[in-house]
Amino acid sequence: MIGLGTYAFFWQHSERADEPLTLRGAFEATRDLDVELFQICDYAPLDAMPEAEVTDHAAAARDLGLTIQLGTKGIVPEHLERYLGLAEAFDARLVRGMLYGPDSRPTLAEAETQLRAALPAYEAAGVTLALETYEQVATADLVALVEQIGSSHLGICLDPANVVARLELPRDCVESTAARTVNVHVKDFAFARQAGWVGFTYSGAAMGEGLHDYPHLLETVRPRERGIDEIVEHWLPWQGDPETTIRTERAWTRQSIDYLRSTT
Repeated sequence: MIGLGTYAFFWQHSERADEPLTLRGAFEATRDLDVELFQICDYAPLDAMPEAEVTDHAAAARDLGLTIQLGTKGIVPEHLERYLGLAEAFDARLVRGMLYGPDSRPTLAEAETQLRAALPAYEAAGVTLALETYEQVATADLVALVEQIGSSHLGICLDPANVVARLELPRDCVESTAARTVNVHVKDFAFARQAGWVGFTYSGAAMGEGLHDYPHLLETVRPRERGIDEIVEHWLPWQGDPETTIRTERAWTRQSIDYLRSTT
């Protein structure tokens, strides 16, 4: 299923917007685009949201016919327990995770211990934890960790854009994670020369206009055949003013949805 994530609304949510978009507003914007899946990923207000507000947002999502997924950073068991409770409130069946959190950087051995402590509750609740590929952890190490634990409710959230900062190739990341992928983050990316030709900026691009070989990902991972959701995100640089930036962000979202719907 095609979905939108909070990173598709990054600037609309931010304090730079004249009227920052609320989470409920993002839900409504998602349904206006005829999309039925939303991933609340790294959305800071959710971490401290009172239970009554969580209940209200979950009810709003259900009223709109939205399926919700969650995303957070860090795998400390107590933190994952908090997100399992949020997942149950939102009827979410997937939580995207990252090994490192704001205050924790476990070794691989420590990460295995933490995950083994947290996963039985996820398995019992029927919730899958998807660990994202990113530059702070080698993709090979992340895959090995998932395989060593061997839980049917632990997999990979594939984002090949992230690993370039580790000098890994996106195609290699796709191929090495394909068998364990349970969630896909969709965004295009490209390099641009800095002024004066002194280096490059690695940043986002409108979907289909950058370096991401998405047909290769579709062929290798086969998300549509395997029921793996594709969550739209962006790495959109600030465009100089709120109006231009938000207009571009919305255009990129529409282009990404159209691109995904046109590919098979």
